[in-house]
This record gives sequence, structure tokens and C-alpha cells, in this order.
Amino acid sequence: MFRGVVITILTLAIVGTAVWGYQEHREKNAILINAENNYQRSFHDLAYKMDLLHDEIGNTLAMNSRKSLSPALADVWRLTSEAHTDVGQLPLTLLPFNKTEEFLTNVGNFSYRTSVRDLDKQPLTDQEYATLKKLYSQSQNIQDELRNVQHMVLKNHLRWMDVEMALANGKEATDNTIIDGFKTVEKTVKGYDQTNLNNVSNVSFQKRDDQYKNVKGKQISKNEAINIAKKYAGINKVKHATVSKNGKGANFDFYSVTLLDQTGNEISTDITRKGGYPIWLINKRAIGKQKISLNKAATQAQHFLNAHQFEHMEIFESSQYDTVGVFSFVTVQNGVRIYPEAIKMKIALDNGQIIGFAADDFVKSHYKRSLPKPSISEKEARSKVNPKLQIKESHLAIIVGDLGKEVLCYEFLGTLDNDTYRIFVNAQTGNEEKVEKLKDTEQIYGSSI
Repeated sequence: MFRGVVITILTLAIVGTAVWGYQEHREKNAILINAENNYQRSFHDLAYKMDLLHDEIGNTLAMNSRKSLSPALADVWRLTSEAHTDVGQLPLTLLPFNKTEEFLTNVGNFSYRTSVRDLDKQPLTDQEYATLKKLYSQSQNIQDELRNVQHMVLKNHLRWMDVEMALANGKEATDNTIIDGFKTVEKTVKGYDQTNLNNVSNVSFQKRDDQYKNVKGKQISKNEAINIAKKYAGINKVKHATVSKNGKGANFDFYSVTLLDQTGNEISTDITRKGGYPIWLINKRAIGKQKISLNKAATQAQHFLNAHQFEHMEIFESSQYDTVGVFSFVTVQNGVRIYPEAIKMKIALDNGQIIGFAADDFVKSHYKRSLPKPSISEKEARSKVNPKLQIKESHLAIIVGDLGKEVLCYEFLGTLDNDTYRIFVNAQTGNEEKVEKLKDTEQIYGSSI
């Protein structure tokens, strides 16, 4: 009797385990199939978009009037944006594909810059027409290479999940048709590096400088990097400290420093090897109950910046998330806010300690600028703003426009119903450059966790 019960229980357990394993297997397969379908869709969409992009660039070569040319160039810009999205959805994060993405960016920026200007008054120059012809030829080559990959994928029923596994396991050097095909595409685009697309007098659409060329100062040692990290973290003694140099391929040299304080909390930061500037810092400690106000934390943040030689900085945004204060500061030069030189900070509201510091934009962009003078008055700029907006503040400001260039603007802070907006109006042309809706303090959904 007892033996029969045991056998029955074991049998049911085995059957239950088998059913559970089968269900798990089905669910895993369903996830893999869904991922594979998404990869296949993104790839074939990318190949299709490159077909359309090549044809649309060809169409612009035959056009002359603004009425037809501007919409065609806007379509080119739209297609490059969509192609970018398709590339971003492929499992290529570990495979260098930056040259192709840069090519798409260049095409998009050129077409956008040209489409938004008055082509009746400023028609395409001979040089710009030559650039279009070159883009047409180059897009043809990329299109052909992608079609070759597409043909092999369809002919041999290749799976993108195999690509993802090969990249994740570091086996991309092995024979893989898709990976080899994309490397060929990348090699093809790399051959365009020396074309006149990079001539700023011709196009002027190069991406913002990422080389930290404005950083000044001497090279620091690893020990100096540790001391700088301790200084910014606000701690004197640590249990353990590790520091390493960045690997090859980075656009600049930095140290990655990790500290363990006396209570075992981990602080991580990257510091430039030239000058010893912190790029970012994160303190991963737990935060207790709030003891200081957001206003007091803002004052402490300002004092912190002053004490660490970040001069002439002004707070322009603050918010509170649970027991953390988040503050954004910007450099002010001759009364003009320099938004490319922004610093963001997180302060724990239990004791006022800096737990987050992001100065990447500041380090890359900080230098003494020769500021232009406005061509229109603030009153004229204000007339360009939606009259329904109740303006509370106004400033002159430098921002980075859509084409990656710095633009002098009038900045207006105003409210509409229950929302707050920041509007930037070009101080030279009167055009509305940018509109930002400011975020409210986030609601805490404690009961749902």
C-alpha cells in the first residue's frame, strides 16, 4: 500500500516535471522565434530603406525647383532616420558598424540642412550637386552589398540568432555569412572617409567633437586618480581602491576608478588622464530618510562646484525623486547661459552627500567663447512665442541646434495650463529653435512594488 502511494507520487512528480520542462521549452522557443522574426524584419526593412534612399537621392539629381526638391530632400532625411532605427534593432552592438551609421548621419544632415533653406534664394551650388552625385554613387554600393547579404540570408535560411550568439561568445571571427557580409558593407563605407563630405565649407554637418580637445592640464597618475575620486566622493578613507586605464578604441584617455568606503559602499568614476577631470561618478549606497530640504541641497551643490573650480555656474533645473535631489547646472559667460557646458548632480537628502555627478558635456565643451550679438531684440523674440504661454523668465543662451552647431538664442521659461516649457528662439533669425516640456517630480508608486 505504502509502496504504491510512493510510486504514484513519484510518477506524478516525473510527469509534472516533464510537463513543466516542455512548457518551459515551448516558452523559450516562442521568445527565440519572436526575437528572430524581429531581427529578420529589421534587416529586410533596412535593405528596403536603402533601396528607397538610393532612388530618392537619384530623384533629387533630376529636380531643380524648390517646390519639388525640398520635399524630396526631406524624404531622404526621413529615410536615413528610419534606416538608423533598423540598424539599431539588429544584434550588431558588438560588431563595429559605426562607419555605415556615420554615413547615414551625414546623408541625413546634408539633406535636412538643404531642405530647410530657401532654395529659391539659395539654390544648390555646383559643389553641393557634386556631393549629391557622390552620395548617389555611394548609396548604390551599400545597396548592392546589403542585397548580397539579403540574398544569402534567404537562399540559405540563415538565422540572426546565430549572429547574436556568435557575437556574444566572441566567435565573430569564424565563418558567418551575415557577419562577413556586414563587415564588407562597413569596409565599403570606410572607403568614403576621404571624400569631400567632410569639407565643412561644403556641408558643415559633422557631428559634435567627441575628442575632448578642450581639456587642459598635465597627465595624472593612477594614485592621483584615486585621490581625485575620493575628493569628489567626499570620503577620506577607503577599504579598497582599484584603478585601470581605458582600453584601445576610446577617443580619449581616462582612468576607471572603483572605491569601497569604510561601510562597504561602492563608488565608481571615470577620470580624464589629462587634467584629472571627472567624467561621471556614481555612489551606490542606500539612502536613508530625508533630513535636508531640496533648497538646502541645491545650495550645497553650488558650494561643491565652487570648491572644485567649476566657476560661473548657475542652476537651471532641479527636481526631487524620493529622497534624492537632482540638479542641473550650466556655465554663464557674460550673462549668457552656455547649455553645451552642463553638469548634472544627484544629492542624497539624508546627509547631503554627492551620489551622482555627470560632467561629460562640460569637459568636452568648456572653453572661452567669442559670443555673437543678437540681431533681434528680446521683445521681437518674445513675439514669436505662443501668446497663450505665460512667460516667467527670459535669458540669452547658447544651445546646440539640430545640425550640431551652437546657436545664440533667447530662452523663455513659461507655463501653459499645468505644464512648464522652455522655448528657445534664434537671436539672429527669430526662428523657434527648440521647445522643451520640463518634467514634473516623478510620482512614487511604493505600493505597487
